[in-house]
Amino acid sequence: MTDILVVAELFEGKNRKTTLSAVAFARQVAEATSGAFDILSIGEGAGAAAQELTGFGARKLLEAEIAGGYVAENLAATVAEVAKGYQVIVATGTAYGKDLLSRAAGKLAAGVAPDISAVKVEGGELIYTRPMYAGNVIGHMKVTTPIEFVTVRQTSFEAAAPSGGASPVEKVAVQTDAVAERLRFGGLESVKSERPELAEAEVIVAGGRALKSEDNFKNVIDPLADALGAAVGASRAACDAGYVAADLQIGQTGKVVAPKLYLAIGISGAIQHLAGMKGSKVIVAINKDKEAPIAQVADYFLVQDLFDAVPALTEAVKKLAAS
Repeated sequence: MTDILVVAELFEGKNRKTTLSAVAFARQVAEATSGAFDILSIGEGAGAAAQELTGFGARKLLEAEIAGGYVAENLAATVAEVAKGYQVIVATGTAYGKDLLSRAAGKLAAGVAPDISAVKVEGGELIYTRPMYAGNVIGHMKVTTPIEFVTVRQTSFEAAAPSGGASPVEKVAVQTDAVAERLRFGGLESVKSERPELAEAEVIVAGGRALKSEDNFKNVIDPLADALGAAVGASRAACDAGYVAADLQIGQTGKVVAPKLYLAIGISGAIQHLAGMKGSKVIVAINKDKEAPIAQVADYFLVQDLFDAVPALTEAVKKLAAS
């Protein structure tokens, strides 16, 4: 029997959808081991956020209200204290999950299984699977410390759906330490967009270096994304060239996504980029190089100049939407 603690990810006082991938992992492990899982809602707005998660089958919700914005050091001591009652602590492998859980694990000298894509039970032990070397190698690992910290790939664990019921909510004592007392939250500058969040979008239009300039990116990629109601992403080459902001990068060193539809425009498909999007359900690529590596993973591959193909596709989408 394994008890699992899910650490919910909050942003501006609300749960992020990413939390539900960690819940999906917890459900799987609990069912396989005849265990149970709880959810820890921690940070600013934790009380209201906990109420949003009461219908997902947790044994109980734990609430730790900590004001002052997200600083990992302010939350890690509380996570570590609550973690002492569980065998597995899990969060989704976003920047938030990796940052917070690694600090909490350090306080308990506990092992960490990062960025896993699958889990199975063998001989009463949890065996984790994770991609390595940009997905060229699949590794299997286990954590040998009494408490195991895990971050899961959002693209590998489909967001959990509500299961009904209403889990009880309990408050937990907030812990602190000397490091946290020397820090304060200075502020957060975030880019507001009417487009879907990149990591949560069902449709993504991504552009590469072949767009040649920031203006071309805006004039070619943005209209198609708007017509499809899609998020905008980019390859590392496009980000490094300054065509778009770095937070839109998809790939091994950027964000990992798995939308229902991924359109790769002018992206050759280097292995580092494929590592961040090859889990997409349908991949459409447009590239004038018929030998581009992305052709190997694309469901549909159009060999054509993107400056001709994409505007025509955008107009076709608009006409279809208007009909």
